Amino acid sequence: MKQIRLFAAAVVLAATALPAAAQQLSLGALSTYLNGLKTAQAEFTQINADGTISTGTIYIKRPGRARFEYNPPEQTLVLASAGQLAIFDAKSNTGPEQYPLARTPLNLILAQNVDLGRNGMVVGHNYDGTATTVTAQDPEHPEYGNIQLTFTGNPTELRQWVITDDAGQQTTVVLGELRKGGTISDRNFSIVAEAESRNR
Repeated sequence: MKQIRLFAAAVVLAATALPAAAQQLSLGALSTYLNGLKTAQAEFTQINADGTISTGTIYIKRPGRARFEYNPPEQTLVLASAGQLAIFDAKSNTGPEQYPLARTPLNLILAQNVDLGRNGMVVGHNYDGTATTVTAQDPEHPEYGNIQLTFTGNPTELRQWVITDDAGQQTTVVLGELRKGGTISDRNFSIVAEAESRNR
C-alpha cells in the first residue's frame, strides 16, 4: 500500500507557532471536537516517508469524505469517499488506485462517530506542556497501522497528524489554519465524477 502513505499526514512544521494549552485534553473532549468537525479546509505541508515535501489543500466533509489537492509540480489527487480511498495520478491513464478506506488509519477520524475512549483504540495519550498527542488504531485491526493526532487547546484545534501505514512507513501532514464550516459540494469528493471528468 505504498501510495497510501502519499496522503497519510501530519502537521509537524506548525509546531513552532502553536499556542500554549492550559492542560492535557481528555479523550472525551477530543472525540467531541472531531465529531463536531463537519466541514473544514486548510493548507497543508506533507512530509513523505522518503523525506520529500509536498504542499496542497485539504477539504474535509465528515463523515467519510476528504480531498487532498496537491500543488504543482505534484500531480496527485487523493479522494476519500463512499468507503474508498482513491489515488489519482495525472501521469496514469488507467484510472485511480483504490483501497478500502476502513483499511487506512485516516478512517478513524472520518468515521460517523469518533470514540477515542473505545477500548483498545488509543494506544498513546501524551501532553508536552503545549499540545496533546493521541495515537489511535483500529482495535480490531492494529495491523492496518495507526494515526497520531496533535491538538492544542483554548480553543481545541487539530494541528497535525502522522500516519504509520501497514508497512511501517510514516507520513506527516502539517495543517495551516483550519477553516471550519461552510458548504463544500459533494461532487468534490466523488471518485466516479473525478474519473469521468479525466476520461473526457
